[in-house]
Amino acid sequence: MADPLAFARKQVLSGEAGRYGEGGNEPPMDAIEQLTRDMLPFAKLLGIKFLSATLECVTAEMKVRADLCTRPAILHGGALMALADTLGGCATSLNLREGAATTTIESKTNFLAPAIVGTTVRAECVAIHRGRRTMVWQTRVMSENARLLAIVTQTQMVIAAEPKK
Repeated sequence: MADPLAFARKQVLSGEAGRYGEGGNEPPMDAIEQLTRDMLPFAKLLGIKFLSATLECVTAEMKVRADLCTRPAILHGGALMALADTLGGCATSLNLREGAATTTIESKTNFLAPAIVGTTVRAECVAIHRGRRTMVWQTRVMSENARLLAIVTQTQMVIAAEPKK
């Protein structure tokens, strides 16, 4: 069986991904503008900066500040997980119907290497499954020199909008 992450990444990079509402990969408004406008306070606190966003892939970066580190001066695992969780939630939100919401129901992180204070980490969150009830995302967190620091797989529950009365 082909790797779904590699397949999704190829579609996004080649422009072959389906269009929002018409079979492409662009949401109805500028996705970066939407994600920045609706950014959660905790994401602002972490200093997350969105770099690109489509319905299948969201990328962002985060400066490794001393107040986000453990001892020795490396990025705390919870901060790294929060970065990935934010991207998965944001990626899901771009795919929701009007009035729907999302929440994380499962997350698994493999830590592979440390992120040193003063550096910047970059995260790429790619769709593995985008369904009506759940969406599954895989986020790869990389160092400035493209070293893989962590892989996070998360499942987002889609909460349907309340029916209009």
